[in-house]
Amino acid sequence: MTPRQKADSRLSGSVENLIGVLISGRGSNLMAILDRIDAGRLEARVALVVSNEPGAPGIASARGRGCDVEVIDHRRSPDREAHDRNMASALEQRGVRLVCLAGYMRLLSPWFVRRFAGRILNIHPSLLPAFPGTGAQRQALEHGVRWSGCTVHFVDEGLDSGPIVLQAPVPVRDDDTPETLSARILEAEHDLYSRAIALFFSGRLRMAGRRVLGVGDPAAS
Repeated sequence: MTPRQKADSRLSGSVENLIGVLISGRGSNLMAILDRIDAGRLEARVALVVSNEPGAPGIASARGRGCDVEVIDHRRSPDREAHDRNMASALEQRGVRLVCLAGYMRLLSPWFVRRFAGRILNIHPSLLPAFPGTGAQRQALEHGVRWSGCTVHFVDEGLDSGPIVLQAPVPVRDDDTPETLSARILEAEHDLYSRAIALFFSGRLRMAGRRVLGVGDPAAS
């Protein structure tokens, strides 16, 4: 029995923790999620990977790991919402309970965010609310911060503005470049994202305004 089959068998007979992952590039966070599922460290299954970029390297990687992949090119839709409706249809057909953005480089439409309200996670390479958007590592160095890191948050209709689930700090070194800082933050991302997914499926998380409760002591994880 393969690691993936073992992971699937652990979920049989119960409501499956089905994830849909959206990618636009290499999908390194997707690979990290799959690694933890296969190792038995995350009780979930990736039901579908969707890429809006036909040439994304992550497509071949995901298929090589046995994932069902759909390429839904946003250029073939008349507008953002039409594209997102196509994605939603594919995700819902697979029974996806949680949508995870893993290097997905497009803003989601308000329609999609409302459709999956409270069920979309994103990971961002900064300690939000600092440095939202692109180039977060470069911004951190330009501002001279001593600590950067990564944040898993629920997605709302703003830019990297949704309620924060977990954060992991990463020290900024004197000799860091955007590339070296990015590499160390990415290592932290790979662990943090799976922890946040596990918390979501635990059923403990609840919202109180902008605060996400039920996380417990993040430092103890």
